Amino acid sequence: MTFEPQSDLSEAEVRERVKGAIEENDVVLFMKGTPLMPQCGYSRRALGLIGQHRDDVETVDVLEALDAYRAALKEHSGWETIPQTYVDGEFVGGSDILAELDERGQLAETLQGE
Repeated sequence: MTFEPQSDLSEAEVRERVKGAIEENDVVLFMKGTPLMPQCGYSRRALGLIGQHRDDVETVDVLEALDAYRAALKEHSGWETIPQTYVDGEFVGGSDILAELDERGQLAETLQGE
């Protein structure tokens, strides 16, 4: 038997939360878990990479309504995978893209936005 988290959030509420988080924050990371307790290695990696260059990042724990968040984020980015990072309202990528940018020395500039 698998554990399915229950959520009182509707798909419309999740879409609004995603839209608001992207519009209202310079940098937002949609992740599994919280900064203190990431629930997957990819989320932990993305958070660590961002944290090397910025102290101020908004995080959203998608586990409270995973399927709804996955669908809402796909509307914005075309990607279903999580984590997802947005800077100044633009989709940057997941942990693999952040790592590539970091290797090229471009992550700090990317995270500064416009």
